[in-house]
Amino acid sequence: MSDFDTVRAETRAAVEQAADPAALEAVRVAVLGRKGAVTDLMKNLATLAPDARRAYGAAVNALKDELTQLIETRRAELGDAALAQRLTSETVDLSLPARPEAQGRLHPISQTIDEVIAIFGEMGFSVAEGPDIEDDFHNFTALNFPEGHPARDMHDTFYLPDAADGRKLLLRTHTSPVQVRTMMNQTPPIRVIIPGRTYRSDSDQTHTPMFHQVEGLVIDETTHMGHLKGCLAEFAQAYFEVEHVPLRFRPSFFPFTEPSAEVDIGCSRKGGELKIGAGDDWLEILGCGMVHPNVLRHCGVDPGRYQGFAFGMGIERIAMLKYGIPDLRTFFDADLRWLRHYGFVPLDIPSLITGLAR
Repeated sequence: MSDFDTVRAETRAAVEQAADPAALEAVRVAVLGRKGAVTDLMKNLATLAPDARRAYGAAVNALKDELTQLIETRRAELGDAALAQRLTSETVDLSLPARPEAQGRLHPISQTIDEVIAIFGEMGFSVAEGPDIEDDFHNFTALNFPEGHPARDMHDTFYLPDAADGRKLLLRTHTSPVQVRTMMNQTPPIRVIIPGRTYRSDSDQTHTPMFHQVEGLVIDETTHMGHLKGCLAEFAQAYFEVEHVPLRFRPSFFPFTEPSAEVDIGCSRKGGELKIGAGDDWLEILGCGMVHPNVLRHCGVDPGRYQGFAFGMGIERIAMLKYGIPDLRTFFDADLRWLRHYGFVPLDIPSLITGLAR
């Protein structure tokens, strides 16, 4: 048997006997290392004639490649066996209850958004989304805010450096730009709600620089103010989970709707306790109106054929009313004690069938 055959046979036997990666590495070093068997074979080159040296070197390299492949194949086999052993031995009992100290809570904002989506989803609304960074056209101009119009002063806007193409950029002051994008990219009929973050430069007990809104938009050929009133009445009854919630529509002004209205819900403040429902007092919760024809024109919708309504409300506001949260700023304090008190079990998905909040 030649030296090549001896090295090949001994290596094959050692590789097959290697029971773990460490033993296999020892075989590799003994065969392919600086002082290994293959290196010893290479030392014979110095004793050979030039022609024989070329053939001998090629044979040694071929043997080296063969043994390297043999070792790598065994290494993969050992890795697969180790993984299979871990998968067999490292099991988790999924039936075990979660540890109480590790139990998380869903933030009231997330819970309220899920509740609103569940309610309007039953009415046939879908959810639309858009960017937080907007341009002046989508945030103001398309919504019937002309340049220099005093209505722009209703919003304390965070402006950003202009875009490369000269567009004026800003953090959206409402989610209404998504209404514009929806109308520009979707042919009526349209029925969407738009929950999301909005930004205004204002901060006190009842205002924060970043807050959440949800807006609704319906565009078709027959929708009128009566449909808007019925939609909001059904929402208020479902959200506050009160059998009858009185609604009052007061004339107001918004550049993007005409006519416009602010909506109050009936309540009682007897004994210093706020109670939603029939009572002798009123509480404002949202603004609404019929979409202004100018807005439809800006979005490429024919106001001679289509009409519709829009509404918008603050998510923090309705969450505070429903769950008795006294201070808006606590929503953003990241206080775990507050979240444990006001938070919700994550897997209790709001539904009008099983209940909104449990």
